Parts: sequence; C-alpha cells; structure tokens
Amino acid sequence: MLSLIWRASKRAALRLRHLPLRAAVALGASGFGEPARPVQLFKAYGIVLPIGLLVWWAMPQFALVATPSIDAFVIYKAPDQIRTGNLVSFTLFDPIAGPKPVSVTKYALCLPGERIDMIEKPSAMGETYDGWYFCNARLLGISKPRTRDGRPLTHWHPATKIIPAGTIFVGSSSPDGFDSRYYGPVEIGRLTRMEKLL
Repeated sequence: MLSLIWRASKRAALRLRHLPLRAAVALGASGFGEPARPVQLFKAYGIVLPIGLLVWWAMPQFALVATPSIDAFVIYKAPDQIRTGNLVSFTLFDPIAGPKPVSVTKYALCLPGERIDMIEKPSAMGETYDGWYFCNARLLGISKPRTRDGRPLTHWHPATKIIPAGTIFVGSSSPDGFDSRYYGPVEIGRLTRMEKLL
C-alpha cells in the first residue's frame, strides 16, 4: 500500500515539474523548452471562437426528424404564419409518447375556423371503433383503437364542427402516428413553424 502511494506521489511530482513546459506549449511554443508565443494562441482563438459561437447559435435553430412519417430529415425554425401543410414542432406531454415530454414534428392539417368532421366506423382491429377525420371534406387520417404494442388509444371527439380559434389539428401520413386524432388540436402558441432543409 505504501509503495503504491509512493509511486503515485512520484508521478504527481514529475507532472508538476513539467507543468511550466506544458503551459508554454499550450501558449504557442513550438516545443518543450522553447519560449511561449502568445500570438499563436490568439490566432487559434481567432479561428476557434467564431466557429464555436456559430455552432452554439445554429444548433438550437435546427432539428433532426427521426420519423418516416415526415418527409424531412433536417428541419430549421422559420417563424411565420402557419398555413396548411406547414411543418410544425412542439413539445408533447402524454403518457403514450413516454414518461417525459418529447419534441415532435407534424404537419398543420386543419386550421382555425375550418370544418372538422369525425365519423366513427367499426374497426378492423376488433369490437371497437375507428375515428375518420375530415377537414373541409378532405380525409386527414383514421384513428386506431390501440398502439402497435397493444396499449389502448382513445380518439378525439370534436366538441363542435369547427376547429377552435387559436388551435391547429396536426398530423402526418402515417397510420401509426400519434397526433391530433388522439389529443385534439394543439394551441398555436405551442407550435413553431419549421422548414425542410434536407
């Protein structure tokens, strides 16, 4: 035990002895024992800092889409009025989506003031009903009675025939998508308009 402590303290002392040399190299010296050249360090800062700041600013502006139901791989924020067919991102709080809030991307499918209809039809998955959603007589999607892993789903029942002011029905082309068919329209204030980059 004492020999281990002795060897560790010897290594630490050796590293401390070489610390000024390492600092000189970090400050731009061409090698150990050479004088420091701070100008080299400032040149490196001049390159690295702008790149770092650009990456720091750009990272929150872009997002990766990890679902095949959206025709995009990389999207970016494009603040503007949301129109039918625009990509929108928001944070979803729902036990079906997982125990923690998740960021999701959907399409804006039915806007405030547009007519929304839901027709229940017998489900092919058993003795339950599917919800068929239409916006201005255009089919948006069909809800399912349960998830792919068998958890029960409840489809959204519109209270009126009109999408309420300040909300948007969101969804995708995927029959397995978890969207407004189940949790209803999303408040516009929670939505961020996005554009496809890739």
